[in-house]
Amino acid sequence: MKSTTMLVLLLLLTLSSQPLLGSAKPSLEQVLDISGKKLRLDADYYIIPANGGYIDVVNTDETCPFHVVIVKHSQGLPLRIAPVKGVIRVSTDLNIMLANGDNRCPNRSVVWKIDPFSKEETFLTTGGILGHPGSNSIHSWFKIEKYDDAYKLVYCPNVCPSCKHVCKDVGYYRYKNMEMRLALTNVPFKVKFQEA
Repeated sequence: MKSTTMLVLLLLLTLSSQPLLGSAKPSLEQVLDISGKKLRLDADYYIIPANGGYIDVVNTDETCPFHVVIVKHSQGLPLRIAPVKGVIRVSTDLNIMLANGDNRCPNRSVVWKIDPFSKEETFLTTGGILGHPGSNSIHSWFKIEKYDDAYKLVYCPNVCPSCKHVCKDVGYYRYKNMEMRLALTNVPFKVKFQEA
């Protein structure tokens, strides 16, 4: 009788389509820099658009906050990436900020955020909230997603499940004076990360 019971239990375990002890979700892939190293919390990085240039900030009208732009004439500014928890992985909420602050706008946050400019245009600016997941900081959370042989930046935060927001790629928009401002678009652009 014992061997029959054991055989039935073994068959049930083998044929069961549902795991009895639950299954662990696969771990999300860590984001890599251009040399193949995992992005670290204690390091600063340049975000490099695949079509050339660097990410920088400008305040063309001499006011704050800064607009996040693509520049071709300089190396850009090093940035710090702060995930909602732990490790910098694809598809996880994170803040992006200037690594060394900026004295042109004292007492102003250097964390990126989305800033609706009009019904059609939403630009990325500084002035966001670091950490504190929730409705007050919903505009300050981005994600890094795998995109072909590189990555793309996305605005689609999960930090506030009850908050209503759009989900869009971060791309660029040619503004009046031809600067390429980062904006929410339907056309992503590829980026890579280089340690500063």
